Amino acid sequence: MSRQTPSQSTGLTTNETPNLEEIRSRSAELHKRLIRDGFYQAQRAQPDVQPAASEAETTTLTWRISPEPFWITAEELRAIEELGSHLLSFYTALNRLYFASVRGSQPPWVSRYLDLGKPETQVEYGRMNRFKQHLPGIIRPDLILTDNGWIATELDSVPGGIGLTGSLSRHYSEMGHPIIGGPNGMIDGFARMIRSVSGSPNPNLAIIVSEESKDYRPEMRWLGQQLNAMGLKTFMIKPEETRFTEDGLTVMDRTTAVPIDTVYRFFELFDLKNIPKSELILYSARKEKVKITPPAKTYLEEKMAFALFHHPALRAFWLEALGEKTDAALMRILPKTWVLDPRDVPPHAVIPGLMIRERPVSRWQELTSLTQKERRFVIKPSGFSEQAWGSRGVVVGHDLPEKEWAQALNDAQGRFARSPSILQEFHGGRKVSVWYDDPAEPQPKLMSGRVRLSPYYFTADGKAELGGILATICPLDKKLIHGMTDAVMAPCAVKNNQRSKN
Repeated sequence: MSRQTPSQSTGLTTNETPNLEEIRSRSAELHKRLIRDGFYQAQRAQPDVQPAASEAETTTLTWRISPEPFWITAEELRAIEELGSHLLSFYTALNRLYFASVRGSQPPWVSRYLDLGKPETQVEYGRMNRFKQHLPGIIRPDLILTDNGWIATELDSVPGGIGLTGSLSRHYSEMGHPIIGGPNGMIDGFARMIRSVSGSPNPNLAIIVSEESKDYRPEMRWLGQQLNAMGLKTFMIKPEETRFTEDGLTVMDRTTAVPIDTVYRFFELFDLKNIPKSELILYSARKEKVKITPPAKTYLEEKMAFALFHHPALRAFWLEALGEKTDAALMRILPKTWVLDPRDVPPHAVIPGLMIRERPVSRWQELTSLTQKERRFVIKPSGFSEQAWGSRGVVVGHDLPEKEWAQALNDAQGRFARSPSILQEFHGGRKVSVWYDDPAEPQPKLMSGRVRLSPYYFTADGKAELGGILATICPLDKKLIHGMTDAVMAPCAVKNNQRSKN
């Protein structure tokens, strides 16, 4: 992808004379609007007073507010827009690879890897012919801006931040900024995706949010309100609020039982055993009483997909399935990744593509004695694990002492059969600067940090269209970039409304 030069703007720079009063005023207005939307919780005069039940799920202030968007170039926007079709092709090819492996026309070890640690019932469900072509309705990569361009550290098909990005996009747009996707890009994209999944212009939608994902209920509630306002009947509910009949699923709207046509699944597949009525929800989908997205396919949510993409034994498949242009585009941004399989490699073989001091590696044990500078690797749980989201379970090699790094490698291999892990190259982010305001501080501040962009692509009618981009900028001392108290989060825009030429 394109590379941003130091001369290009990424927000207010030290060369500009900032108007601190304007920064504080804009940030305060955004803060007020986010409280109104239910994302922030207003400070109380009596902190010991317990919130009302309706307020108990409201997320408190958890990030720093910038007075302006995060700026990217028109060239970068064009590349990010094109990335959507490449990633949709990647999911399509991964789905095809899995079934080809099950049939035996591609190596059987591929599907064995992807099915590791999954209950047999979920494996069987994901293989059902009626769901064979189903793909995620939303695709969100995490893109890290490095000195050499963008790197996609992972893909998420059950992403958080949909409502948050929608709310931020609307408010920054209303304050005069040329936000990518515009004020309603996230809402319109989500509605378009749901209508495509349901096959109906007016479906009844249930956004089902599990207890584990309860922190996201405020933003999903906001999203549901916006969908209802545009005429798409939507209920944001807990799993236990669904009702099952022979005709399918219903939800109570005051005193009336309303049939549900489509379910947006905002719960993780590894957590099904803890989700009330999950079996009935999936049973209704299996009996074609309701459409569900993203599909309950565990193999499409595996982080080891990047390892399969880079595996030399599968190179011919990927090139044929993706085409040269998409294959080359993904090769540039998907970091080298390996499955931490503890089984011995034959004496005449090596771990493909893994080099230490210019020589190939044949045993994971060789990595335990690397110097801190050489440990530029990350260990991640691969998908089907409670540690596989929100940066949980992620280990950064050069951030650990040698003994702890060796232990992390050994622990990951020990979990292989029930919860495999991956090893991935670490790519450090490039330094950027953003303004933010904290009311508790005497004046706004310019923060140096590293940025992650999270573009949201909504799929409909075989296309993946960009609805908006959320930027998360973390201080330089943070190795992992994710939503946190110290992070600045803002939607993205192109400076001076400059658009790329088609």
